[in-house]
Amino acid sequence: MQNKKVLIISSEVTPYLPQTDQAVNSFQIPKTINDAGGQIRIFMPRYGMINERRHQLHEVIRLSGMNMVINDMDMPLIIKVASIPKERMQVYFIDNEEYFKRKAMLKDEVGNLFSDNDERMIFFTKGVIETVKKLNWSPDIIHLHGWFTSLFPLYMKTYFAEDPIFETSKIITSIYPKDFEGEISSDFENKVAFDNVGEEERSPLKKSTYENLIGLAVNFSDGVVLSGESIPESILSNIDTKKIPALTYEDSLKENAYVDFFNNKII
Repeated sequence: MQNKKVLIISSEVTPYLPQTDQAVNSFQIPKTINDAGGQIRIFMPRYGMINERRHQLHEVIRLSGMNMVINDMDMPLIIKVASIPKERMQVYFIDNEEYFKRKAMLKDEVGNLFSDNDERMIFFTKGVIETVKKLNWSPDIIHLHGWFTSLFPLYMKTYFAEDPIFETSKIITSIYPKDFEGEISSDFENKVAFDNVGEEERSPLKKSTYENLIGLAVNFSDGVVLSGESIPESILSNIDTKKIPALTYEDSLKENAYVDFFNNKII
């Protein structure tokens, strides 16, 4: 991985949030790549529950100030940054008062999904991509973690398809066990349609279930990682149909699994 640029995008990362499997992976995998000589940048949302003083977040004025158009509304983008102590890895935080100020991640206090998660996903997707463009940093690999990142492959292969900075980037999606029932939003597809994403490409969002979101990500990814043992059969079948490289959960636990997978199967 010497000098390879790897962009990590996740809805949760340790040490900024509790140590779920996804949050730990979103720290440990880039650390492994960093130790192997790769260049790492990590992006995540700046939820209100993150203590900015303790983690020494500060706004990057030169990157902030853009507006993301979400369903015909201008939403201001704020970029903050911090460094993970002792790891020489920078974490960029996507922030917006409307979408991320609340002191919770993706669900309320009784476990219900927030009704605006669809717009939050679109904002996060556009915000990360526009910020990477502004940094003029062309990643060799874009590694996504969790269903909240499932729009990235779609937008990168449609809305941002002509952007040269991502011309050679390979997209890897890490798939975690199902953690919600029902749909994100009944209006999700219409909000994505506003960005002129084709009807066929966005069709899984007609019913924005966990399975369909992951299926959408798989449709436009160059490889996947199974980051848990209980992945729905419909998703496994879709991966087989697409015939894209897949790192099994068992293999992912081995030493240097990700470096080997990226080097031998993706790049």
